[in-house]
Amino acid sequence: MAQRSHQYFSLRWNNYQNTMTSVFQQLREDLSFVDVTLSCEHGSLKAHKVVLSACSSYFQKLLLENPCKHPTIILPGDIIFTDLKTIIDFVYRGEIDVTESELQVSELMS
Repeated sequence: MAQRSHQYFSLRWNNYQNTMTSVFQQLREDLSFVDVTLSCEHGSLKAHKVVLSACSSYFQKLLLENPCKHPTIILPGDIIFTDLKTIIDFVYRGEIDVTESELQVSELMS
């Protein structure tokens, strides 16, 4: 019986990061497979647990401790909905455009 040599091949998905970012953003826009709701005063939005967990150790710990299929996370009262939306946009896209005044508000809050 002949011996087989094991050859390994390296496969690469061109533009993997761009594709994944685009797909997650589209899933969010379509509300497809969303499995968590973030709520604060004046609004709420839906997201994906895996995306929040990948970007935040706070959300990762919270979601691991709460095995609910679709939890609603009520954020502290000082969280403004427009800021929450901006942060989640950043999480999904990896970049956002903000005004100088928005940055100054963020600096005051840190």
